[in-house]
Amino acid sequence: MAIIGATQFLERIQFFNGERLFAPDLQALESFNREMRWLHNMSLHQAGVGSGFSVTGNVGDRQVLITPGYALDSKGEEIILTQQMTLPIPSVADNGSGGSVFYDLTVSYPQDSDLKASETRVGICNCPVDGVVKLREEPVFCWVRLNDNPSNRQPVDARLKALIQSGMFLVLAQIEVFNCQLRQPVSTAQRRDARPPKSPYIASGIAKSQDLNWTPWGGPNTTVNALGFTVGFPYRATVITASVNFQSNPTYIARLVGSRVDNTNPPSLLTDGIINIPQSGVQPYSFQIEVFPVIATLGDAAAAPPKAPAPTWDVAWLGIEG
Repeated sequence: MAIIGATQFLERIQFFNGERLFAPDLQALESFNREMRWLHNMSLHQAGVGSGFSVTGNVGDRQVLITPGYALDSKGEEIILTQQMTLPIPSVADNGSGGSVFYDLTVSYPQDSDLKASETRVGICNCPVDGVVKLREEPVFCWVRLNDNPSNRQPVDARLKALIQSGMFLVLAQIEVFNCQLRQPVSTAQRRDARPPKSPYIASGIAKSQDLNWTPWGGPNTTVNALGFTVGFPYRATVITASVNFQSNPTYIARLVGSRVDNTNPPSLLTDGIINIPQSGVQPYSFQIEVFPVIATLGDAAAAPPKAPAPTWDVAWLGIEG
C-alpha cells in the first residue's frame, strides 16, 4: 500500500470555503480513507474469510452455490460479495488417465478495471465524455487446477500457486470433477479464517520464599496418628503474576520447590505440603495459595514428630488463560 512505502508520507486532506475542487482532490480523500482501512486490516487481521462465502455443491452438480461474504487478502483489501451466486464448475471429463480432476476455488480483490460501471454521469457544460461515478463491487473467482498427487495436491500453475501462498488469492473450497460434474460434495476444509481461533495464553514463573508472606489463617494442628505424621494448620500467601500480563482470570497450577528432608536433628524428618488454590483468590495479576504443612519421621515410626512448621519453599506456578 502506498502509505506504508519507504519513501511515502501521510497527508491529511483539508478543505476551505470557496475552494475549487477537482476530481483528483476527492479521489485523494477516498484513497486516503481506503488505504488507512486496509492498513488497519493488514495490521490486526490475517488473510482469510471473515464471514459468509460458503460454497455448496452435491454429487452430480455442474455448478456450485456461493453465499454473500466478506474476506480480507494479505494487503488488507476487502473482498465482498453482496448477493448469492452460482458458478459453473470446469467442464472437463477426466485428467487424461481416466481419473478425476481437482480444483481449488479462489476469490480475490478486484481492480477497478475488473468492475462494471453501475452509474455514469454527463459532465457540466455539455462535456462530450460521460464519467463513471459508481462501480459495482464484485470479487474475482478463479478455478485453480491441482495436480494428481493425492498426498500433496498443489496448483499446477506456479503463478497461481504463488498468489495463493502470498494470501492474495483466498481458497474457499475444493472440488473433484469427473465427467463434467461433481464426483464428491464440495470440501471447505481448505479455507482459512480471517479471525483465527484464540489460542490459550500460557505463562509461568516462580515466587521465591523470601517474597512470600506466609500467614496462618486458622485451624488447629491435628493429632499424631498411628503412622507418625502431623498435618499442621494452613498457611496462606499471595503469589504475584502481574509480569506476564494476563487479561482475564486464568487457571493456575502450582507446586512447592525445595528440600523435603531435614537431617539436621535425628530422627530425620520428612516435610511436605498439601496445596489448595481457592477460586475466590484468583486474579489476572495474582492468586492466593494455601499450604497445609505435613511432617513425618523417617526410620522411627514410633517417634512423634514435632509441630508442623510454616512453609519455607518457593512456589513454581503455571497460568493458562483462554
